[in-house]
Amino acid sequence: MKWIDVALKEKMKTLRGNQYFDDLPESILKEIAEHTRLGEYQRGDVLLWEGDPCDGLFIMEHGSAKIFRLSPQGRQYIVRILQEGDTFAEVPAFDEGTSPVNVEALEACQVWVINKDKLHELVMEHPTFAQKVLVNFGRMLRGMVRMVSEMAFYQVTHRLAHLIADIAEDKSSPQWTQEQLAARLGTVREVVARSIKELERSGAIKMEDRRIQIVDKEIFEQWMQPN
Repeated sequence: MKWIDVALKEKMKTLRGNQYFDDLPESILKEIAEHTRLGEYQRGDVLLWEGDPCDGLFIMEHGSAKIFRLSPQGRQYIVRILQEGDTFAEVPAFDEGTSPVNVEALEACQVWVINKDKLHELVMEHPTFAQKVLVNFGRMLRGMVRMVSEMAFYQVTHRLAHLIADIAEDKSSPQWTQEQLAARLGTVREVVARSIKELERSGAIKMEDRRIQIVDKEIFEQWMQPN
């Protein structure tokens, strides 16, 4: 990893386009920009290790990365795929604890890091900013409840259908390998391969250029329902 020199104006432009800072006064935005750095990472570089302290709030400027956890047996579970514009590391940035997850670059990427001490000042001095933080934490909590519910109540094929639907909605989503799908679903590649075949045989999807395409929405939506 290396730090890149960036003009203050460019930092402010990035901050203005982020959900946390988009409506802050120019003077405050400038203060934050002075505590913001741009780092460059290569494919395979680890941005955060689980259990390590965190420097601040991260914003993906370019490239992609995965947020994941490892089981005691070393099996990987992908929590989220990060893409351009995504913000992450909110939990350790705001609660001053260590990172609860690992973050690894999937390709060469550039990432903004906003100093956590400056963020704590903002929370104390600007109620509007603090409210935005709370709203986003609520959104993340709802997402985690949904993920836990799916793992508890849905079989792998049904969970795969939900994931395929999410990927199809996001037109900028990268192409997922079967290994990555398995890691996201908390299972193994062989099980995902069987589930894909099951969805294909039912007529819900088809594979084209290694991409999954939904071909019958009615059948596909049936797979998204719990047994």
